[in-house]
Amino acid sequence: MTAVTGPAVSARGWRTTAIVVLCGCLIALLSFGPRSALGQFLSPISMDNGWGRDVMSFALALQNVLWGLGQPFAGAMADKYGAPRVLSAGGLLYASGLALMAYSTTPGMFDISAGVLIGFGLSGSSFSLVIGSLGKLVPPEKRMLAFGAGTAAGSFGQFLFSPMARFLIDSFNWQTALLVFAAMMLLVLPLSLALAVPKSDGGIVRAEPAQSARQALMEAFGHRSYVLLVIGFFTCGFQLAFVTVHLPSYILDRGLSAEVGAMTIGIIGLCNIFGSLLAGYLSGIMPKNFVLSGIYFGRGVAIVAFMLMPASTTSAILFGAVTGFLWLSTVPPTNGLIAVMFGTRWLTMLSGAAFMSHQVGSFLGVWLGGLAYERFGSYDPVWWLSVGFCVMSSLINLPIADKPIARPLAQPA
Repeated sequence: MTAVTGPAVSARGWRTTAIVVLCGCLIALLSFGPRSALGQFLSPISMDNGWGRDVMSFALALQNVLWGLGQPFAGAMADKYGAPRVLSAGGLLYASGLALMAYSTTPGMFDISAGVLIGFGLSGSSFSLVIGSLGKLVPPEKRMLAFGAGTAAGSFGQFLFSPMARFLIDSFNWQTALLVFAAMMLLVLPLSLALAVPKSDGGIVRAEPAQSARQALMEAFGHRSYVLLVIGFFTCGFQLAFVTVHLPSYILDRGLSAEVGAMTIGIIGLCNIFGSLLAGYLSGIMPKNFVLSGIYFGRGVAIVAFMLMPASTTSAILFGAVTGFLWLSTVPPTNGLIAVMFGTRWLTMLSGAAFMSHQVGSFLGVWLGGLAYERFGSYDPVWWLSVGFCVMSSLINLPIADKPIARPLAQPA
């Protein structure tokens, strides 16, 4: 048995390809923005509550691992019942978590708000669901650029929300900043309506087997290239989470100002707009596994250079620019490889399963960063561990096969 899949967006009506991509980009911007700015809250929240940095680090580590654990299930639900329902539920959980963070006065309350609610909220509203929807709705010839645009929009959210958080904290307080972010997350609900996949698709891409979710997962994890892709994605999560949460404090520890930390995080987001678009373009014209390998190797070189350079505003900005260019640029080729290997029927779920490895890395990156600082008074051990992971992922992506999985042809009855 086979089922045909194809782009579900036509040129008629309001849901054109441009509108679908725009709404998806806005959702990615909103979902990625607040969580990427949480590093700005580490110092003020810890100081006001009398906590060590390990308290908030654990809550954010919990957030990342729950985000990863929930992502495959949210993806499967979106593939089966439609993205708008899942995105709306995720947006509500995300907004609730941000609002409750403002009133959390104990580590337990903070774990529930910043960890559990936002973690599961991200599972249902993050750019992974957006990219899965774009894979179904956008024509194949525009798919990689759409993936790059969605990822770039998330990066613009980082560029926008990090200085916005700094401004709101300095002008009002960190509680007000969190409440403003919570209100903005509610915009995900109306925007999600544009990502509904019609029951009757227009156009045919290629025949795909009529699989259940369980069969799709078994096929994917039985495929060597997918397993290598999942393992390599661990490094991306480890680095991104560690840098997002701990880089502002690391910059403060090296004698620079909080404004430099906020500026560096913002520059990472700004430069990743261009890096994600370029990664999406390159992934359409050259082997995606080579693109991934180059990205991971470049990250390792950037970290080594940053560690060895004297602390200055210039070195921080240069690191932000280079790191930003390589930041989320792994997402278009990773999701592109999954779409090429297995098709788009269960793309959101399979991308979510790969993302779970990413979030295990995120958990360790955030948590180990806090533990290293409390034990050694320095983040250096985690920086060097990150370099080692870069080398591993650069090598592990090289043998991945950028081609559809071999499947037996359907036989006539």
